[in-house]
Amino acid sequence: MRRIAAALIAVGMAMSIVPAASAAEGNELTNIRTGLHAGFDRVVFDFNGPRPSVSEYRTTQLEHCASGKPISALGDEFLVVSMQPANAHNYTGPRAFNTPGLAKVRSVSNTCDFEAHLDFAIGYATKGRAYKISFLDNPTRVVVDITNS
Repeated sequence: MRRIAAALIAVGMAMSIVPAASAAEGNELTNIRTGLHAGFDRVVFDFNGPRPSVSEYRTTQLEHCASGKPISALGDEFLVVSMQPANAHNYTGPRAFNTPGLAKVRSVSNTCDFEAHLDFAIGYATKGRAYKISFLDNPTRVVVDITNS
């Protein structure tokens, strides 16, 4: 009887874990694009799965989420965009790059890719710059606009 109960508990635990892992695996970063527009700079994160939840915060110093080691990137201030569930495990594009063709955005840097938690920091000139985060579908995109004024 104890073996059956232990087996049922193990199966129940495995079933509760699999959906979260599957959701993260199906929400891979596939591309990052930047663009200069009239009045704003745009950073776009493309995904092959559903819309991730997004949160953000500003900081003046970057560090890697797992190690805590400082990350060097261009910018007077950084907007860190956190996306969950999402990952970039198979992403082959650049994870950190400067953006010399943009008006205010200076850099884009990956600061976390761990346990379905994906963070990118967008470095820009002049602290306190206004921004807007939105979504587009087919394919799923997280769009970050940083104003130039």
